[in-house]
Amino acid sequence: MGQFKIAEVEGGVTFAVRVVPRASKNEIAGVHGDALKVHLTAPPVEGKANEALIAFLSQRLGVRKSQVEIVAGAASRRKMIRVMGVSSQQVEQKLKAQSSKLKFGF
Repeated sequence: MGQFKIAEVEGGVTFAVRVVPRASKNEIAGVHGDALKVHLTAPPVEGKANEALIAFLSQRLGVRKSQVEIVAGAASRRKMIRVMGVSSQQVEQKLKAQSSKLKFGF
């Protein structure tokens, strides 16, 4: 198992996500390398998985969808996510509360 890393940036945080589309349910499935592994029911067609990822993360982190942005990898399974208005500690606490499969590294 790898170590999931959250980087502080001006005004928020960034972290890597590995998306598994067309899963049976939306869930945080653990860590894949240094990325958060997220299963989504949405297909990877016409941006549906990206929209589902933003909605899922905003709900899990307790922020507005407008605060969550895919900054790299929009057409890839591996994406870089930026969440504005939160600290790495806040993200870590919210994600840990929802998944015991996460191991954080800084």
